[in-house]
Amino acid sequence: MNKKKLIVPLILLLAAAFYFVFFHKEKTLNLVPKDADVVVLIDVKKLTRQYLSNLIAHPSKWSGSKTKDKKEISLKDSGIKIPDFLQIFHLKDTRFSEWYSVVELKDPQKFSAFLKSRQFISKGKNLFRKDQLFIKIEGENGIIGTSALAFDPINKVLIQSSEKNTLNADQLISHSTGSISFISGQKIQNFSIELKADEIEIKNTADTGILASVIDEVQKRNHFLAIELDARNVKNYAKFLDKNLIDSAQINYFKATADLEQVNDTIISYGYDDNFNEIEKKTVQKIIQPNYIIDLQSQIPEKAWAYFQHKKWINAQDQFTAIPFQPNRIDKSNKGLVIQSTRKPISLSPELTENYIFIKNNPLLLSSLKSLTPAERTILSDIEFIFYGNKAEHYWVKIKAKKGKLPLILRW
Repeated sequence: MNKKKLIVPLILLLAAAFYFVFFHKEKTLNLVPKDADVVVLIDVKKLTRQYLSNLIAHPSKWSGSKTKDKKEISLKDSGIKIPDFLQIFHLKDTRFSEWYSVVELKDPQKFSAFLKSRQFISKGKNLFRKDQLFIKIEGENGIIGTSALAFDPINKVLIQSSEKNTLNADQLISHSTGSISFISGQKIQNFSIELKADEIEIKNTADTGILASVIDEVQKRNHFLAIELDARNVKNYAKFLDKNLIDSAQINYFKATADLEQVNDTIISYGYDDNFNEIEKKTVQKIIQPNYIIDLQSQIPEKAWAYFQHKKWINAQDQFTAIPFQPNRIDKSNKGLVIQSTRKPISLSPELTENYIFIKNNPLLLSSLKSLTPAERTILSDIEFIFYGNKAEHYWVKIKAKKGKLPLILRW
């Protein structure tokens, strides 16, 4: 009888423990500086539940990785305090490529050993680097970044609580695996991140029907790249390339089509024969070249042409030198400028009057990227296409992977 009385409290205790381990979250985001203009949140506990549920459904993964290096220290023994929300941020007035995160450490010495086991190279003063990832141990915090330039200012923010953000997770994320939030003063624009069986979606709307039809239409044309953007989208993307482009060139419409092709490239070098006579040597190698056409529409084509000449993007042969893939030709029309590769000209795909960027995976792309790590090569080869679409205030990014035996969370 006493045993039966113990069953109910034991069940309640287990239920409470299960709730705190997998559902209870600390929602105060105290690791984000005030001057962050973009914040990416990953709901670690929801991602963990998603991983475990998929793992249970796929017994083939229960044995773990057979190729795992036994010298590598696991994440659970890394000295990191696993956060409820992983907080990744971009700081105002820094390069777009600079992204940072801060993790709390239970044991800094264990974390240092973990980094060394993962082939991070010590640069002194508790700074480590591996490829383009930098990590610095500051007391009981680990600062992570794609650059080390802002590590000292971030550390000062961690010390001075008045400089920390007062954001709450509920302001940025709602029922999704993750979110991307753009912050401007008191205004916050949120985009959910959803990890599905064979795709990742980033969006601020549940209504993606019109944009999904754009994917269907573009896929029929079977191009490697297809882009169509109106003035507002052109302005948004121009910020990453040349802030003066829109005002100076008056570009109000952008459309591009491109395909990839493997071609023979002849390299000419010079050497000497046995009699010390100079001889010409020709070496033929296979390279990947795009065939492309770009339509830039402008209210004042002459102004766009003059701006490109000022930037020295147009040479004496009317080639557009800002694109490294030559030869090409830039021509002026009554609507704007047209840039086209001349080796094998292609035509623009029909206008859809929609805003989209579509990139279809191509084996030639993978073969041309020699510097990829095995893990990066596996991920890239698994992608079928990447799509960005915009309709009014609705935005949608879709990364579609190829169908596989395992869901993405177990593949990547």
